[in-house]
Amino acid sequence: MSEYPYLQGEHTPVTGEAEASVLKAELPKDLVGTFARNSPNPRFEPLGKYHWFDGDGMVHAVSVRDAAATYRARWIQTDGLRAEVEAGKALFTGILEKPRPGAPAPLKDTANTDLVWHNGKLLALWWLSGTPCALALPSLETIGPERFNGALPRTMAAHAKVDAASGELMFFEFSLFKAPFYRYGVVSKTGELLSCEAIDVAGPRIPHDIAITPRFTVLLDLPLGWDTAALAAGKRRIGFDRESPSRLGVIPRHGKGSQVKWFTISPCYAYHTVNAYEDGPNVVLVACAIDDPIPSKRDEKTPMLDTIALVPKLRKWTMNLETGAVKEETLDDTPSEFPRTNEAIQGQRVQFSYHGRMAPREAMMFDALLKYDLAKGTHRTVDVPKGWYAGEPSFAPRVDAKGEDDGYIVTVISSVEANASEFWVVDAQTLDTVTRAPLPRRIPIGFHSTWVRGV
Repeated sequence: MSEYPYLQGEHTPVTGEAEASVLKAELPKDLVGTFARNSPNPRFEPLGKYHWFDGDGMVHAVSVRDAAATYRARWIQTDGLRAEVEAGKALFTGILEKPRPGAPAPLKDTANTDLVWHNGKLLALWWLSGTPCALALPSLETIGPERFNGALPRTMAAHAKVDAASGELMFFEFSLFKAPFYRYGVVSKTGELLSCEAIDVAGPRIPHDIAITPRFTVLLDLPLGWDTAALAAGKRRIGFDRESPSRLGVIPRHGKGSQVKWFTISPCYAYHTVNAYEDGPNVVLVACAIDDPIPSKRDEKTPMLDTIALVPKLRKWTMNLETGAVKEETLDDTPSEFPRTNEAIQGQRVQFSYHGRMAPREAMMFDALLKYDLAKGTHRTVDVPKGWYAGEPSFAPRVDAKGEDDGYIVTVISSVEANASEFWVVDAQTLDTVTRAPLPRRIPIGFHSTWVRGV
């Protein structure tokens, strides 16, 4: 067994790619499409200390049609992984180690974090901002780097957003070492880079998400980044600067960097936004906010990601573009993360969102799914079977869906003790479990998922 916790238990990697029919379960006939989830899964024995964020991207997918399904798992063939396959060994160290002399780059861009369906391609994106890698569905074969006809100036971070109405993709990118430290861009529905604007921020940060409305994009400038004292001592450690302002920025979708309107909010960090929408002169953002991301005290029931406490609360900010005023409201104190909505109406005022509930233990794990009524700030709970844990939920609309929640919550649930995983389908309206379809092998705990209709 490895000495590193992110290679043990629920994080234990799988050893190769796979493809198999999903047997012993009949799936709903009005569920047609592909559920895909990105995950870190090292191809070779890691060099030095291993962090959850370091593993090579591996996508696990369940494609459903005619009440039957096929499971596939493929490594994302990034340039870094190709170099290691050619060498027959690991060449890169991870984020907890100094770069290895002679490595092809200081860090390996693994594309292991997020998945976004745009212009007929599944884009695999990296949390630390890297080169988008395009995949084909349903095969998961790697098409290659996506630089939008060579026009992408630098990189793209995880959590780009697609407007289903226009087909446009809104993205951000950041750098911890080289100005500009933040850029915001727009790609057309056909893959043409329309803009990529430098955004004025105080210095390097680690932003993780944005949100969109039909006319605006909400940017997050929150002071989580490298601990400068640790860097000076030659170490890498995350810090949170409570003396620097926490800000939300609203920029017209096709606006210039100089047009961002900034709103200072209470100190916090937010990994993931739920949704944003327009309400008269206001832009409203809902997100999972962590008030004290680097706590001085914690206990064994505080979910942690190394030094970062994962105790997010569901929060709403109402930003008035005319007066510059911002109103903050906490909608619910239940710690939850990896929020998703019906992506067909992303950026509009949605009523429902779907989250994983943080289990009261130090290692991050979801022990239930939550369906939020955002208008009321209340939630209903779908408990995960005892001894199992859930991955990020995605919303899958029924064929010919009639309403916002007319469909299914789909995810993967897993058990370390049973060494097994299942494709879990829950009726999004009644919250009744519809299907638990056994998968041909256990899937390690991973990051973000998506549902692609009809593919």
